[in-house]
Amino acid sequence: MAVYFDHRIDSPESSGGPSQVAWHPTQPVLAVASNSPTTGGNIDLYLQQGEHVGSCHVDRPFQPTVLCWHPTKPLLALGWETGEVLLLTHPSGEQTPLPVTHTACITLLEWSSSGSRLITGDQMGVLALWKVDARGRLQGSHIVKHDYTKPLTYCIFRPAPPGEDVAMLARAAVGGDESALDMFNWRKAGNGPPLKMGPQEGLVFYVGTADGKVHCVDEHGRSSPVLSVDGSIQKLFYLKRREVLAVVTETLLLSQYTLGPEGGAQELMKVKLSGKGGQSADIVSTETGLLITATGEQVIRLWDLERDDNYVLSLDESLGFEKGEVLNCVSYCTAKEILAAGTNRGRIALWRMVSQPNTRTDTKAQWKLQTPTEIEGNVTQLQWGSNLNLLAANSVTTVLILCEHVMSAHFGQQVAAVQLTPSQLSLTMFNTNSHLTLRSDMHIKGVCVTKDTVTVWNGKQVTVYEPSGATLRNTGSFLCESQVLAVHDENIYTVEPNRVQVRTPQGTVKQLLAFSEAEGNPVLLSVCQGYLVVGTDTAHIKVFDLTRREAKAHCSAKNLVDLTPNLGALKSVKYKLCSCNSPDHRMYFYDVEMDTLSHFDFFTGRPPSGISQADDTERCVRPLTELSERCPVSHFWDENEPRLFVCETVLVSSPQMDHLDRVDVLVVTFFCTQEHGLLLQDSYPKPAGLQALLALDVPYYYFTCKVGTMTNASAPAAQSPHMVSRRALRDFQGLENCEKATRDAMLNFSFYLTIGNMDEAFKSIKLIKSEAVWENMARMCVKNRRLDVARVCLGNMGNARAARALREAEAEPELEARVAVLALQLGMLDAEKLYKSCGRFDLLNKFYQASGQWQQAVETAETHDRIHLRTTYYSYAKYLEAIGDKSMALVFFEKSDTHRFEVPRMLLDDALSLEIYVNKMKDKNIYKWWAQYLESQSDMESALRYYEYAQDFLSLVRVHCYLGNIQKASEIANETGNRAASYHLARQYESQEEIKQSVHFYTRAQAYNNAIRLCKENGLDDQLMNLALLSNPEDMMEAACYYEEKGSHMDRAVMLYHKAGHFSKALEVAFATEQFAALQLIAEDLDETSDPALLARCSDFFIKHGQYEKAVELLVAAKKYHEALQLCLDQSLTITEDLAESMTVTKESKDLSEEARKELLERIADCCMRQGNYHLATKKYTQAGNKLKAMRALLKSGDTEKIVFFAGVSRQKEIYIMAANYLQSLDWRKDPEIMKNIISFYSKGRALDLLAGFYEACAQVEIDDYQNYEKALGALTEAYKCLSKAKGHSPDEHEARMAELQHKITLVKRFVQARRLYEEDPGEAVRLCEALLEEPDLDPAVRIGDAYGFLVEHHCQRGSFQVAYRKLEDLQKLLPSLNISYYVSQGSLDALQRAVGVPLGRGQLSGRGDRRDSGGEEDEVEEDEALVSHQGD
Repeated sequence: MAVYFDHRIDSPESSGGPSQVAWHPTQPVLAVASNSPTTGGNIDLYLQQGEHVGSCHVDRPFQPTVLCWHPTKPLLALGWETGEVLLLTHPSGEQTPLPVTHTACITLLEWSSSGSRLITGDQMGVLALWKVDARGRLQGSHIVKHDYTKPLTYCIFRPAPPGEDVAMLARAAVGGDESALDMFNWRKAGNGPPLKMGPQEGLVFYVGTADGKVHCVDEHGRSSPVLSVDGSIQKLFYLKRREVLAVVTETLLLSQYTLGPEGGAQELMKVKLSGKGGQSADIVSTETGLLITATGEQVIRLWDLERDDNYVLSLDESLGFEKGEVLNCVSYCTAKEILAAGTNRGRIALWRMVSQPNTRTDTKAQWKLQTPTEIEGNVTQLQWGSNLNLLAANSVTTVLILCEHVMSAHFGQQVAAVQLTPSQLSLTMFNTNSHLTLRSDMHIKGVCVTKDTVTVWNGKQVTVYEPSGATLRNTGSFLCESQVLAVHDENIYTVEPNRVQVRTPQGTVKQLLAFSEAEGNPVLLSVCQGYLVVGTDTAHIKVFDLTRREAKAHCSAKNLVDLTPNLGALKSVKYKLCSCNSPDHRMYFYDVEMDTLSHFDFFTGRPPSGISQADDTERCVRPLTELSERCPVSHFWDENEPRLFVCETVLVSSPQMDHLDRVDVLVVTFFCTQEHGLLLQDSYPKPAGLQALLALDVPYYYFTCKVGTMTNASAPAAQSPHMVSRRALRDFQGLENCEKATRDAMLNFSFYLTIGNMDEAFKSIKLIKSEAVWENMARMCVKNRRLDVARVCLGNMGNARAARALREAEAEPELEARVAVLALQLGMLDAEKLYKSCGRFDLLNKFYQASGQWQQAVETAETHDRIHLRTTYYSYAKYLEAIGDKSMALVFFEKSDTHRFEVPRMLLDDALSLEIYVNKMKDKNIYKWWAQYLESQSDMESALRYYEYAQDFLSLVRVHCYLGNIQKASEIANETGNRAASYHLARQYESQEEIKQSVHFYTRAQAYNNAIRLCKENGLDDQLMNLALLSNPEDMMEAACYYEEKGSHMDRAVMLYHKAGHFSKALEVAFATEQFAALQLIAEDLDETSDPALLARCSDFFIKHGQYEKAVELLVAAKKYHEALQLCLDQSLTITEDLAESMTVTKESKDLSEEARKELLERIADCCMRQGNYHLATKKYTQAGNKLKAMRALLKSGDTEKIVFFAGVSRQKEIYIMAANYLQSLDWRKDPEIMKNIISFYSKGRALDLLAGFYEACAQVEIDDYQNYEKALGALTEAYKCLSKAKGHSPDEHEARMAELQHKITLVKRFVQARRLYEEDPGEAVRLCEALLEEPDLDPAVRIGDAYGFLVEHHCQRGSFQVAYRKLEDLQKLLPSLNISYYVSQGSLDALQRAVGVPLGRGQLSGRGDRRDSGGEEDEVEEDEALVSHQGD
């Protein structure tokens, strides 16, 4: 809470009434212009407290018109009505007139942002621009001059466009950012855009004239018109964020324009502001785009140009304003976010911008009106200024300077003092329960109280008072320029540079406590329990012992910066261990004896290593989120309890935190000891209506409070208000007046409970007998989550109900939920917070309902507990009904979806309201209920109408039948088809013996059994059949029995038995009456689930009548597979795949044994073989496990692909051999893949003798078809290898075969050798060939034709044609039918024919091809690879 000290200016007697005031932007210097009808105009300068600066007085015989301070220099520009412009320097009083430029009244004076340019303008429209150097001296004559011919009214400079933040870039470059470093490196400037520093100030400005025109003057002095509005321009504003120029005229017309780069303007919007226009309107703007106007009304108006919003602020008579009081002027302080407005009754209204992080309010709600400051006269002008944020108020007769001062307050030795006004204190003595008021003759800046003295000071003087009965008497006063002060016993401690003075109450200095330059100047003092702690401006702390005659240093000065480098400046110090509050969000604790520094961070809600608690984490970890995001504002040690420390914290806004349901101001209490460090004891929300924490003295917190808040209800009335209120600590509620022993026991119990030492905790309270004390200890258990201790406390209290509730709550899984039950039983408000912290919103909902907080219960259900939302609505509606609020109860009954019953019940006594509600809701259920009510009241007409609205056709038919309108009832039933209505109408017709109508409506109601009953009773056989078919099987059976008993329409009986699912009965009747067509239909519905005997009987019937396919299906369904199979064989029925599958019994079936199942499958496969269905036979043989037969069947199918696949998956020797034998029967010569499979299968089947035979066949093919003896030799070699590994049946035969194969290999090898040797030694090759021809069994190993052809070719090449001819004749003798061209090339034959002159005959070799040896490269088979594969297997 703050008050404003007002200082009246010490104006000279010669000066007249003040007309204008102007603060320097940074220095506490105020310029005041005054007018006197006798002496003319005066300009005077005043300091912070109104002191007149005599050297800076300026007077002229004419009136001053404009005042404007230089933005940084103590240089004031003065404009006069004659056109003179003067520069006045403070404090020297030097006056520098500007060269004569203006001849009319000066209306404009404006400095640029850095003060290098000055604009002057007059009533005739002449504008001049002047240049001022860095020292504030004028540089010659004007540099620009324009004449606009119209009076100039306002001028502003356009802000310079933002450049790079050089400071930020410098910090980044030092931190190692290479890109930032490059921007400062001028050598690399060519690699990118240069660093944009931005101009030092904006030199473009806009000037407005009385005819509504705005001109722009650029940095070169060129002027151009920008825009034009209607009326004289009163204000210009530039919105930097949007780059928009706002214009306000005297008629309060607001226009906004965007400015183009070339000076053009485009209108964005135009609006007429509310209020009275003209020169009386005072208009200010803020940097955030807020336009504030005071136009002599009872409100001030605010326009948010950024959000396009507007609202008004008005005065509050309850704060001391008068009715009809109007606001003349406004001024806004950006630094403090305070809006000041002056009234015509001499009051200054102050609105402070209040941030509310945990609420969502509109903009108007953010302004909080303060208690007004009263001065004399009519306030015509207000202005905030200087770096001290001083407020100057012009009240026509004088000027007052107002300085904000935080109200002083102090508590000591059960005495509290709180400042009421700048010179008045409110004193409260709690020991005697008395109240005094101190009125001083000075402005009080500080107060310090003890039980015997009250000491006040203002920074220049110290005065000491002592209580004397009901008054205070002055016991001493002395001059002392000390800003802080402390009192202990008879000593007063004041500060001056580098030392602390110890004085008597009369001001005599008894002792000096010196500080070195390194230790700094004392700025903070605190006394507690005989110790004085001093804090310096260099963050040093020094403690003095005051228990002796003279103060002595308890320890050497400690520099806290050494322990915490980023500490900053000290804000306040309090001694016990020694705590200090730095300007940030940390609270530091310095242990003098241990020389250690610890801290608690209120931003994170914990100390660096976490808050010390007991070992049981589940019970003792506090919900620290409540302590986070906070900043400490004050702190105190308990005067009598050395372990207890309290701190007041405020919530700070942070975009990362959700501040919903967070307490704005929280009082946090700690235990602080050397052994256990910092222990969180409690957190306590500051009560509403209280100002700030003043002290802690167990069992009370002491708060300063607003006027009217009483400390106790029993306190005696006094003339002045009570300003201190005390609240009991939560652990001492109900024990405020307990004796000291009990108080100490409670504190010890709380301390030991906090550290988890239960033995010491119980030991400290073992002698306590009071139930109130035990209850308070149980409350501590809620805070510390110690339910085990709480049970002991409840037992000593004798609170059986709470003990039972706590025992039942053990089923809850969350600890907080169990603790909340204890809190509820003790009547504590913590239950709500506990339920929220553990997320048990269902229990929170119940808590709200039980405590009558229905709005919170509904909100909780809507946001978090939606599963109980309708139940909550219903319970709230019942509550509203109980308290008589039926209109709201109706709303919540509707939300709970119980309104169809509950609302008619609730409104039953008010028939008119109920009828209105029924007609409004238009709900069918409600219509039906209302119609029933009307029917009970015998209002049948209205009942019929509402039954029709409800579309309750049964009730309509019922009422019409009751009224005798059965025809109308029939129409309704026929039109709607409603079954219930039709049934009711059918009963009516039946009672009237109108059978056909009754049967009709029973049929529409689908009550077929009733219709069938009537048909049977009345012989309606034709309708009976149709109804029975529509009805259920039981009714069909009943109708079928009826037809059977009657003996007529037996076909209908069969059909109905069939439809009802009684096939045996249907077949019995069909056989008895020989209804073969019906039998066909019945048989189609038979399947394996039917009776086997029935199936057999039907199959016999179909066999007799030649329908074998149907008979087979029935036999299969009857599981007579062998009979079905035999029937297929006898009647040559084709076994399809579906039929075969239906006859296949699964392995899991218990109908046949495994052997019988396989036998059946083989019989099915045999039958398929006979019918040529080899694939199906293969499948069945495979299912039977007979893979050999399956392979034989597959071989018969000739499906090579499936044969190869089946052989691959079967993995049996016999099958591999069978597959290879089959593949060998194919044209394997043309398909290498088949040849590979043959070799692979023989190898896998271990049939090496067969594989050898295959290789021999391959060799013969190479010889016969391609004359490729090299490959033939390879194949024969592979054959020999295989044969050597094979085991024959007869060893002799095996040896003979191997010898024969070896001989054949030898012959082929000799022929191959001869052909290869021919290139090197033809003679030797011919000799080898001729020797080969002498072998007796040469052919078929080496064909004779090939040997003779080799010789013939040789002799033809040598030119020995006669020898060649003889060899050819020898060949023809051996092979008469030989085709010579197959063995001898056509060229050699032609040459031989020409040489011998004998035509050569062309015979044909039987069994031979006519191809030459082409090498066969494209068709050769890689036998070697195949053999390797075979050996690998």
